[in-house]
Amino acid sequence: MQLTDLRTPCVLVDRVRLERNIDRMQAAADARKVRLRPHAKTHKSPDIARVQTGRGAVGICCAKLGEAEVFARAGLADIRLPYPLHFSNADRLLALQDLAMLSFIVDDLEVARGWSSALHAAGSRVDVLVKVDVGFHRCGIDPDAEGAAALVARVAELPGLRFRGLLSHAGHAYGATSEHETAAMAATERRLLTTLAERVRALGVEVEEISVGSTPTARFSLQQDDITELRPGNYVYYDRTQVALGSATWDDCALTVLARVVSRPAPDRVILDSGSKTLTNDVARGSGETRGFGAVLEDLESTAPDPALVIERLSEEHANVRDSAGTRTLVPGDLVRIVPNHSCVVSNLVDRVYVVDGMRVEDELDVEARGRIT
Repeated sequence: MQLTDLRTPCVLVDRVRLERNIDRMQAAADARKVRLRPHAKTHKSPDIARVQTGRGAVGICCAKLGEAEVFARAGLADIRLPYPLHFSNADRLLALQDLAMLSFIVDDLEVARGWSSALHAAGSRVDVLVKVDVGFHRCGIDPDAEGAAALVARVAELPGLRFRGLLSHAGHAYGATSEHETAAMAATERRLLTTLAERVRALGVEVEEISVGSTPTARFSLQQDDITELRPGNYVYYDRTQVALGSATWDDCALTVLARVVSRPAPDRVILDSGSKTLTNDVARGSGETRGFGAVLEDLESTAPDPALVIERLSEEHANVRDSAGTRTLVPGDLVRIVPNHSCVVSNLVDRVYVVDGMRVEDELDVEARGRIT
């Protein structure tokens, strides 16, 4: 089957770029002797996760228990949830222990005590890490707070919990405006984690792991000492945001959306069949030109965006594209490829993706963990 035979809109994954992205990140982690644990929320596919672990990843991360259930039942044996799970989910976590080695994070002492009670009562013990806020200000303890080290030590004492170390996510790096700023964020992340780790060790608690995770900071985190684990997710596909952040080139972007022109109401306006249900309303971040809801490529085999075409507006089923040059002869029925602003969200909008090599469709992959939000 050829790419032109597919019904639209649909999501394409370029096999060569996908495997190259996986191999490059694994090689970089191996060179620094850092364990790579990719975040599977980007692709939500056990098939791709098996490629990652087959190339050397120590396991995967999942965003929610629902995702972990899918991957554990598919045979992925080491799953970490860098997400603040509540102990009301103890029954689900315990049910998965026969299928996979699970670990998760805590950032609240009372929640940790709830988990301790539930796991100890079940005669079970699970690995936990304490989440640290390194600047994103979403989840995590304040590493500079006076009682931060003591809180970690109290978590480490709780029965049913096997304390492994500290974990962070430099999500604020998505707002960086330069490579220098991104590098500084990675350095600060490392400093905050290792300084807290030393304070915890001074209390007699072993800190085995220092785990960081963010695709924008990954290349800079790998230049830091004392990092034991790297948890990027988006690197398998990349997207327009990662290009704008300097994490990738257009030729690295493995995921694209195939769309069809459904109307050409004016010389400067093109309507595609890929609305917010396919591309999402996420805006692109980073430096440079990031207007619109995705980058329309020059043609079906190009990796370069057409600067004249800007996806100005999305409705549920339509993409409204402004053609500033008015010279590209797109007419109803024509196909275009789009690099989305945020590939992770696109994965969660479709039931399957089509694996392609050039113009040839090689395979279909079910997005098995799609919609697992609990």
